[in-house]
Amino acid sequence: MLSVRDLNVSYGDFKALHGVSLEVDEGETVVIVGANGAGKTTTMKSIAGILHVRSGEIQLCGERIERKSPREIVERGLVLVPEGRHLFAEMTVQENLLVGGQAVRSRRNLRANTAAMEERFPILGQRRSQAAGTLSGGEQQMLAVARALMSEPRIILMDEPSIGLSPLLTARIFAMVREINGMGITVVLVEQNVVQSLELATRAYVIAEGRVVLQGGAAEIRGHADVKRAYLGEV
Repeated sequence: MLSVRDLNVSYGDFKALHGVSLEVDEGETVVIVGANGAGKTTTMKSIAGILHVRSGEIQLCGERIERKSPREIVERGLVLVPEGRHLFAEMTVQENLLVGGQAVRSRRNLRANTAAMEERFPILGQRRSQAAGTLSGGEQQMLAVARALMSEPRIILMDEPSIGLSPLLTARIFAMVREINGMGITVVLVEQNVVQSLELATRAYVIAEGRVVLQGGAAEIRGHADVKRAYLGEV
């Protein structure tokens, strides 16, 4: 479904990604693991069209998208929930949802999709007239995910959805990821909570210094000695 081949991305003279390649099959949950600054967010933003790709190829359902705009990529069914949520803070919850539903593929279902999001996330229905910036961290994350789902995506990229949240809210976020995948939506997840993300993932990639250094089934990666030592605090 999603194929990234030999991806190279730079920030000025600094080369952030060095030939990153990964594959995501339809219906999977794939997690990308790595230390801070390893290149995980850069990979996600590049796939979503936010960052310019220096070289390499990104295919979505067989179509090359590495030169397409973020809007064009959303129209093709791929959406990013960015790290930090990036909501329109002064706009209401409902207005944020409506912005998420402006893709041509989903605009005809705007009203039905808004109702569905408020049913799936009842707190958003209760807060529909409230400014997004006044929501709690967990509520803002729910809104960021709901806004992405408004575009009726086939694949959703989620960058650090649990960052800054309590253990209880983190558990809710992971349950939400599992539920989204159960809806038939393919998930690519970057997450600081390595243990929980590997438990729900099908496969995993480990990125270090802008390179994929390890890949395989989630259970296999979970049991790898280097992963245990570097990310799980085990020896």
